[in-house]
Amino acid sequence: MELFVRLFMLFVFASSFGATAFGQAAVADDALVEVIYVGDIMVDDLPGKYIEDGKDPFAEFRETFEKADLVVGNLECVVGMKGSPEDKPWTFQAHPRVVPILAHHFDALSVANNHTGDYGKEAFLETLELLQGKVAYFGGGKNLSEARKPLLLEKKGIRFALLGYNEFKPRSFAATETTPGCAWAVDEHVLADLRTARDEHKADIVIPYMHWGREGEPDPSDRQKDFSKQMIDAGATVVIGAHPHIVQGTDVYKDKLIVYSLGNFVFDDFEEPSAFLGWVLRMRFNRQGLVNWDTLIARIDKQGIPHLNAAEKGPEGSFAVEAKAK
Repeated sequence: MELFVRLFMLFVFASSFGATAFGQAAVADDALVEVIYVGDIMVDDLPGKYIEDGKDPFAEFRETFEKADLVVGNLECVVGMKGSPEDKPWTFQAHPRVVPILAHHFDALSVANNHTGDYGKEAFLETLELLQGKVAYFGGGKNLSEARKPLLLEKKGIRFALLGYNEFKPRSFAATETTPGCAWAVDEHVLADLRTARDEHKADIVIPYMHWGREGEPDPSDRQKDFSKQMIDAGATVVIGAHPHIVQGTDVYKDKLIVYSLGNFVFDDFEEPSAFLGWVLRMRFNRQGLVNWDTLIARIDKQGIPHLNAAEKGPEGSFAVEAKAK
């Protein structure tokens, strides 16, 4: 009887080991992880009223998002009730009711931009507290160390490091060693953080999300072009940008994708037709890097709500990335 029990336990162990060592590992090595990035999300003003009325501004993209393993956006507003507006032309503060909607659709949000400080440091901290435990964030924190820290996420055995940086005024929104705020795009900081994500955090895929460029400009600046290359040299797998409120071009450097600006996604109060088109960037990664990518078109109405026409596509591409050898 004792021999039978030992044999049975050995069989269970062997079966379990086989599933782990040969089943899950093989899936991880061969797996494709689909990651979606969208541009600027502002859920105050008309989009905020849309949510208050019980509607979902992301509804037409629900199925697209649900098919992905990871969905990321740029939250370009404060969320909460604290603080008072800063002295600047446009300030946005969304009601806390928006958080469940964001959490339903997004796995992570960048808070590194020129609007998450619109109502001061106390309101910025409230935003982080409201997001905590509901939707992950990156590109900001209670101090500079937290703001620069990568968000590490693992999908199908592939380790992702997400970082966010802002370089559009006011600089007062930037975190310091002792005060909260967003991660400012100090070149040496960004490049060091990318190397750290690779070397210390052992990330397979490293993605900086930059808030940069000139508003309304269809072409990226020399700064965007040059620094994108530096980030790739420092370890970035893909470079993604937002802020101009229109889409800009894409580029490839050393077989790495650069998307200079995704444009708007949920945003109202624009007049220029180009501001009513955004890209939904879909990327498929294996452990070695980006395998292929495409862009869906978001057509944004006067209320700031994006609409999907599945037949309408933007740029796309693929790379000769081989799966990691077993």
